Amino acid sequence: MVERSSPQDITIAGAGYVGLATAVALKSSAPHLAVTVIDAAPAGVWRNDTRASAIAAAASRMLDRLGCWEAILPEAQPITEMIVTDSRTSDPVRPVFLTFNGEVEPGEPFAHMVENRVLNASLRKKAEELGVTFIEGAPVNGFEHGEAHLTVRYSDKKSLRTRLLIAADGVKSRLREMAGIKVVNWEYGQSGIVCTVAHERPHHGRAEEHFLPAGPFAVLPLKGNRSSLVWTERTADAERLINEDDFVFEAELEQRFGLKLGEVHVEGSRKAFPLGLTLARDFVKPRFALVGDAAHGIHPIAGQGLNLGFKDAAALAETIVDADRLGLDIGSVAVLERYQTWRRFDTVQMGVTTDVLNRLFSNDNVPVRALRDFGLGLVERMPRLKGFFIRQAAGLSTTAPKLLQGQPI
Repeated sequence: MVERSSPQDITIAGAGYVGLATAVALKSSAPHLAVTVIDAAPAGVWRNDTRASAIAAAASRMLDRLGCWEAILPEAQPITEMIVTDSRTSDPVRPVFLTFNGEVEPGEPFAHMVENRVLNASLRKKAEELGVTFIEGAPVNGFEHGEAHLTVRYSDKKSLRTRLLIAADGVKSRLREMAGIKVVNWEYGQSGIVCTVAHERPHHGRAEEHFLPAGPFAVLPLKGNRSSLVWTERTADAERLINEDDFVFEAELEQRFGLKLGEVHVEGSRKAFPLGLTLARDFVKPRFALVGDAAHGIHPIAGQGLNLGFKDAAALAETIVDADRLGLDIGSVAVLERYQTWRRFDTVQMGVTTDVLNRLFSNDNVPVRALRDFGLGLVERMPRLKGFFIRQAAGLSTTAPKLLQGQPI
């Protein structure tokens, strides 16, 4: 006997930041819609996430509009400056080729660094206040199409009926595969080592990205004398480093980090994640939509992965709410096609951009190094072009979804 719950308007599979942001955006703008979030992870496991993310200015405007930013801000570290270097690990001096001022508007940084558990807690609290239903520790096992709904099967012999299923279950999305959506995918042979370090001296809000032969080494400021690292290495080297003892790992880290902030020590765990490019060929099917990493997984070289996901959440919520107000079927392909058209070009463009940047900077070819350093130096001497790049990184655009402009849907 299959146990059924009450019918839902929208079911979201995945309770990461993008899934939660989508749920909050929908319930904030259309409180009458019944929204359920189903998460395969056990309840509370998100509190153990020691990673941090860069929240672009447009995303922080969205979170503010959704009523989440006030709780996040005391724990958010503004990025006041960013510098870019290009060198080898053994170089005694790393010349700075490019610098960015951190403000897009007076008093508004282009990004903040926020610990993932803080971001998740704020979004989850708001979702609960708005009446979003949570089902945790229950992976979605499949779904079947009905005449005007999907039947979503989860856990053991449980199911619910929903007008629309949104897959926010990550870059290796099982739901994407169940829906028959194919992807463009290739691996870079690189892994990103992620950890948090404590250091003696203050960082003053400066973010640094060092382009090294194996890949970028990004130092991103956190609250206090702490920084989040995204350290790209060839996969075999990354696995070796992760398995080394603390002394060897910190010695390798210091060689790349330097001593400008004094002694450094790793806080908590260190993990490595394989890097590649994954782009879904379709973002929607009848009564089905992809958001976040389920739709696109890109290289972290530009720090835009999470912010692309927030754009998905804002665009899909606006598409659904507009259709609902007009009395249209929110799960129809005719409605969902607007979301796909809106997001696919931007996603492919960012995927191609990060792919080219990674291939250009993750090597030690002398002519290529000379060419890229010339390009960085040229941009450094063109304030208007630098301003354009920083606004792009901040996600500020008049064509962006309303929430990302700080406006209600």
